[in-house]
Amino acid sequence: MSNTELARYQDLIDNPTPRCPCILVLDTSGSMDGDPIHALNDGVHTFIKAVQRDETARYAVEVSVITFGGNVQEVSPMTPVHQIEQIAPLQASGSTPMGEAVTRALQRLELRKQEYKQTGTSYYQPWIVIMSDGSPTDSWQGAAQQTSSAENQGKLVVMPIAVGDGADLTTLSAFSGKRGAKQLKGLQFDAFFEWLSASMSRVSASTPGMKVSLPPATGWDEI
Repeated sequence: MSNTELARYQDLIDNPTPRCPCILVLDTSGSMDGDPIHALNDGVHTFIKAVQRDETARYAVEVSVITFGGNVQEVSPMTPVHQIEQIAPLQASGSTPMGEAVTRALQRLELRKQEYKQTGTSYYQPWIVIMSDGSPTDSWQGAAQQTSSAENQGKLVVMPIAVGDGADLTTLSAFSGKRGAKQLKGLQFDAFFEWLSASMSRVSASTPGMKVSLPPATGWDEI
């Protein structure tokens, strides 16, 4: 176990706060180059800083960033937000292996849930946010079946977000068992991530298992 992995595990022992895991599965394929990738980077930065300002959420929310652009990369492993100094800038290139990225996210989530159980740490419904401006270039149906099934069983919250006119809303919607894909208004990544941070704050202030009323999706949602 590396020093970073040890620190993340030790935090579960030292900090008994129930955890809210959130995995960002982000499209960084070539079509995201230019303004979209810059806006996405700004949005991720906004999200982390906003959660860090909340005295409860900063110790409860754990964030992982997985990108898919040519290949799948775990840019940031599942880390308590109060331990995150910065997320490495995302760069756009390559194809769109969305299925592999979502599968990787599910695998990483299961590993973290095992650590929760080992340390007796309670946790809220995990969140997976999937953002893409196109269609998958790999096999995605198996991953979509896993996420939609988990959401229907109340084990997962899935937020598929379509970016731009070229996004495949039908495919993105298949990853969610309940809500379907949302269309991002323009490049309003900042507005979306402000909403996500507010949602994380509400969840982390609740009791695990309790139904939470999320903020309205104003300013970023076209659907």
